[in-house]
Order: sequence, then C-alpha cells, then structure tokens
Amino acid sequence: MASNKPSETGPTTERRIILAGLFGMCALAWLYVLYMGWGMEHMDAGADMAIMPGMAAWNGVDVFLVFAMWAVMMVAMMLPSATPMILVFAAVNQRRRAQSEPHVHPAAFVAGYIAIWTAFSGIAALAQWGLLEARLVSPMMASTSPALGGGLLICAGAYQFTPLKHACLSRCRSPLSFIMTEWRAGVGGAFIMGLRHGLYCTGCCWLLMALLFVVGVMNLLWIAALAAVILLEKTLPNVRWLSIAIGLLLIGWGIGVLRQAF
Repeated sequence: MASNKPSETGPTTERRIILAGLFGMCALAWLYVLYMGWGMEHMDAGADMAIMPGMAAWNGVDVFLVFAMWAVMMVAMMLPSATPMILVFAAVNQRRRAQSEPHVHPAAFVAGYIAIWTAFSGIAALAQWGLLEARLVSPMMASTSPALGGGLLICAGAYQFTPLKHACLSRCRSPLSFIMTEWRAGVGGAFIMGLRHGLYCTGCCWLLMALLFVVGVMNLLWIAALAAVILLEKTLPNVRWLSIAIGLLLIGWGIGVLRQAF
C-alpha cells in the first residue's frame, strides 16, 4: 500500500526481513516438494496422502492436486533466482520512502511474479494430464516415449541458442535496468512489474521446465539441478558459455534418446 510516512526500519533491517520472508517461502515450498517426492518414492505409504493425485484416470480433483504441486514447485525453483530483482525493487522503494515519495511494499511485486508461474503451472498440469491420457508419461510422471523425451531435450537445447532466450535472460540478469525501464507507480504498478518480470523468466526457462516430463516431474535430483542451473544462468557473470554448454549437452542427450526410438 502506498504511503508517504517515513519508515522507522533501517535499510539493513528491512533487507533482512525481506530475505527472511523469501527464505521462509522457499523453505516451505521445498518441504512440500520433498514430501511429495517421498510419497512418490514410497507409494505403499504415499498412496493415502491427501495431496497425492491418482496414478491413472485422473478426475478434476487429481488435476487440481497436480496443479498445486506444479505451483508450489515453481515457487521452490524460481523464487531464489528472482531474489536479486526483488531486493533491488525493495531498495528503490526504500529510497523513495526516505525522500517522502510514494512507495510500495515488495510483496506486490512478488505476488505478480508468482502469479505468472501459477498460470504456467496450470498449463503444465493440463499438459501432464493430456500426456498421461495419451500414455506418453507414466503414472510416476516420467516420459515413456523416447520420441517425446528426445524431442523435448533437443528443443530445450536448441532454445538455448535463440535470440528470444538471450533477450529474456538479459532482462532477468539486469535488476536495476529492469526496474528503471519498467517502473510503474502504486500497488497495481508493482504487481504489473512482477508480472512482466515473471514473463521474462518464463520466456527464459519454460523449455527447461518441460524437461521434467522427460525425467519425472517429481524427480527431486532433477528439480534441484534445474533450479541450480537457472540460478547460475541469472547470476553468473559472462554466462553465455553456460547457456551454450547446457544447449550442447541437451542436444547430445536428446539425440541419444531418439536413437532408442528407431
């Protein structure tokens, strides 16, 4: 909510509060993901979990549970890489508050960012449902089709070299530039800024997320590896070599998988 009242909270204290809040959200999301992964690995115990979708013949409740799983997983994977942008947004607003100018709490920005990944989660859940019905993924949520798996790997690898990938990545890697060029006033403006940042992040990472259909949506090692790759792509200096290496690795892997289909 916009306000002109000077803050009694110093910059360091506010930064720590924001970091603690983001860490808490990420920790809760990762605990949920770990719990779901445990349920998938121990189906004898996990089958009765209220948050576990059925293994086949999904109904509306199962689709909703898968959507919730994707939504929480996206928070766990993507919020850490958005933290530098959120902190810059908070710092700019704190300076505006110190100068008695209208300012906005970063929660509005975070809400917009999460809203985009929530929408992505809805699309992913519907895609997973369709793939399950077509018997292209197993009840354990991994690809059963070498053609599908190899095709996704090659597409994800090739996307690493596209101008769209690098345009989106450059926007995600330049927090101050993004804030200054995308600035909008008020709570609604902050929410739209979060939406736009989420769109750039989605444009950067959506095909990497699709690889979860190849190795298993609840493959915890792969989830952690993808989250680490995304974080490194957004934070390492001179990151072009990493994108190239990832692209070549995925293309080579995809070709190897496709050979099994013929």
